[in-house]
Amino acid sequence: MPLPRFGTFSIVAADVATGEWGVAVQSRFISVGAVVPWAVSGVGAIATQALANVQYGPEGLKRLGRGESAETVVAKLTKADPKRDQRQLGVVDAKGGAAAYTGSACFDYAGHIVGDGFACQGNILFGPAVVHGMARAFESTPGDLPERLLAALSAAQREGGDRRGMQSAALLVVREKGGYDEGSDRWVDIRVDDHPTPIEELKRIFKLYDLTLLAREDPATLVPLTGDVARSVQQELEMLGFYSGRLTATWDAATAKAFEKFLGENNFENKARTDGMAWPSVLRYLDERTRVESARRTTTAPIVSNALDRGPGAAPKTPGASSPPNVEPTGGGRSSPTPASKEKARRSK
Repeated sequence: MPLPRFGTFSIVAADVATGEWGVAVQSRFISVGAVVPWAVSGVGAIATQALANVQYGPEGLKRLGRGESAETVVAKLTKADPKRDQRQLGVVDAKGGAAAYTGSACFDYAGHIVGDGFACQGNILFGPAVVHGMARAFESTPGDLPERLLAALSAAQREGGDRRGMQSAALLVVREKGGYDEGSDRWVDIRVDDHPTPIEELKRIFKLYDLTLLAREDPATLVPLTGDVARSVQQELEMLGFYSGRLTATWDAATAKAFEKFLGENNFENKARTDGMAWPSVLRYLDERTRVESARRTTTAPIVSNALDRGPGAAPKTPGASSPPNVEPTGGGRSSPTPASKEKARRSK
């Protein structure tokens, strides 16, 4: 029986000026991120799809690493593959050169577009407008590489995308020391393995990933932790239980330590700074957490006026409220007689 071929659209791209290479992909195929995208910082990026030959990934990157161009790598990989007619491939190299290949036996519509620093390819699509839409969106969208790659996916879907529907999506962007704690080049590595609207879900996950792990904000927007800002942060850290000192409006060692603990517990290690400045996104998150905590306290532990004056356990008095009923003591004491017991005691005399 012939092997199945899976409809997919993807884009490989490079931003050589910032040192970033990436792949974005969507497919009616489970966990497409485990098959299609491959990339290495300073080397290039590859998307292998249709009847995907996963060896195109490591073998192609090895060739790119030796300095071969994207066009040469595509030609050599496909020439050596007896099933090349069922393959689809997109490659971008270290210099931003791009190339693509669509086998003659890929299911319609199948095709690709190669542009300056990128290649868009897809199969089992609604038509050529899908890859054309990807290319236009990538070229015209402002922002950095992740934003442009996500825009390309959305544009492809607006043009119909995979004609069988949607299931999974992935975004992989590499840059030198871009990974967690600078331990790898995987700057952005997120996947949606199975979802009715995987591109929108991928964008939602990227926002969370960006908030905690990436420092993509303009350095010109960094906020000095001084004066009113320092006092506000102290108050919010106090509300959340990270700070117990005085509200001095001075960014001293105790405040910095409390802020560092807050960053660590909320997975902001990649956004920690030692220059007395903070990213606006971190301060917005701190403010949001504080407002949530304040609302929780107001709901679960409301402030009752004069509560201490009334003593423990006393219910607040309201105009017209009746006195609480007598309660039998639990400590072995004798209760005061009720009016009925007084009458019974009088008659027994």
